[in-house]
Amino acid sequence: MQITEIAKNKKDFLPLLLLADEQESMVDLYLDRGRMFVLDDGGVKAECVVTDEGEGILEIKNIATEPNSQGKGYARALLEFVEEKFREEYTTLQVGTGDSPLTIPFYEKCGFTRHHVIKDFFTKNYDHPIIECGVQLVDMIVLRKKCDGKTVKLHVKK
Repeated sequence: MQITEIAKNKKDFLPLLLLADEQESMVDLYLDRGRMFVLDDGGVKAECVVTDEGEGILEIKNIATEPNSQGKGYARALLEFVEEKFREEYTTLQVGTGDSPLTIPFYEKCGFTRHHVIKDFFTKNYDHPIIECGVQLVDMIVLRKKCDGKTVKLHVKK
């Protein structure tokens, strides 16, 4: 398993990016200013884009795993990698996501806690309804965790 930073041609990974953020115009808002990392384990399995939001906050803007590779620990490995890589530069790791039974429990298992809500984010910013697990996403739930780098395990299920 290898994690590599992608500095050029980030749109080459658009199909993977669109798994986590299904509207390309929204991806365009952060892709150029973000730092992108891909996890390769016999082929690209997952990606993550992070941005500097100021005041010591590093935000995960996009994280996705190939559908046939989900549940094997790749996204968690990317989160742990990002936390370790940036632990000296940032105090907080933040992520915004829909209130979904698919994503919220994942982030909570990774040590994130709910911080605040951005009301109507999905209905105001997307040109179509975003449905996850049969539920329309309306509000963005922002979760945070202290970025201390102490949780690095990089366990991947084979």
